[in-house]
Amino acid sequence: MTAKIVTLTMNPSIDVSTSVGEVKPIHKMRCAAGHRDPGGGGINVARVVKRFGLPLTAVYVVGGISGKLLQRLVTDAGIDSRVIETPDETREDFTVYEEKSGNQFRFVMPGPDLPEAVWKAALDAVAEFAPAPGFIVASGSLPHGVPVDFYARVVEAGRKAGAKVVVDTSGAALAGALAGRPFMIKPSLRELRELTGATLTDEASMIGAARGLVAEGKVEMVALTLGEDGALLVTGENVWRANAPKVKVLSAVGAGDSFVGAMVCALSEGMPMEEAFRRGVAAGSAALLAAGTELCQPKDVERLLPQVKASKLA
Repeated sequence: MTAKIVTLTMNPSIDVSTSVGEVKPIHKMRCAAGHRDPGGGGINVARVVKRFGLPLTAVYVVGGISGKLLQRLVTDAGIDSRVIETPDETREDFTVYEEKSGNQFRFVMPGPDLPEAVWKAALDAVAEFAPAPGFIVASGSLPHGVPVDFYARVVEAGRKAGAKVVVDTSGAALAGALAGRPFMIKPSLRELRELTGATLTDEASMIGAARGLVAEGKVEMVALTLGEDGALLVTGENVWRANAPKVKVLSAVGAGDSFVGAMVCALSEGMPMEEAFRRGVAAGSAALLAAGTELCQPKDVERLLPQVKASKLA
């Protein structure tokens, strides 16, 4: 089956999650049984797309024994893969839920140092899909060795093939991506502040910053996620503001990936922009209901969707 969506993950991980009564220094902390999920931005998006039943292919880099485990976890999730091998081990991240406080502690490893031949092979793998997918989602951090303009190269390759490229990353990788003019970026408020250098203390300044990026031709649209305050979607013609449903938060891991996955699925199915945006917000909230690194479930997205109202501001 031809992939409608391709995801790219340059720095995937095995995400280990567990819980403990209380986090203490020095002492041994007896944890609950650990759970392992395939992770990294693009792989998380692929997991969400798979749950919504759309044909996709996940392109990702793996290395060593941990890389073989990651590949098995992705295969077990029923996701079609194109794997790029690297000499060094795939990273493992872990998340600990502290039962006493209800806080979640996230420990993120840097990942391997990728040789030039590896990142170029990943770029070629995305560019060579035939027929081209409707959407390419390039998501997650860039490991050491990958140039900061890598995502810009992905955007350019995707555009040449006829695909719309969504980029979800941060820092220098996000700034570098804008040279290619992606279809959409999905920064958090912190990431947009870092990108623009502005304090962004109110809605007007947030909209202004996003509009500036669009007006300068750096991106076609900006989906700005604001946690419990919902999200903003800014295009060249319109601005929408959506509220976030009130939910009991078990884990914040993967909320952004769930947002991207659900929104891209909706756009891929031809839904109007406003509806796709609402579905993204509902999916981000649904991810908060799942412990560890479980991401959103379609049934929760559908249940929360009526609570998400999108108001057109301009």
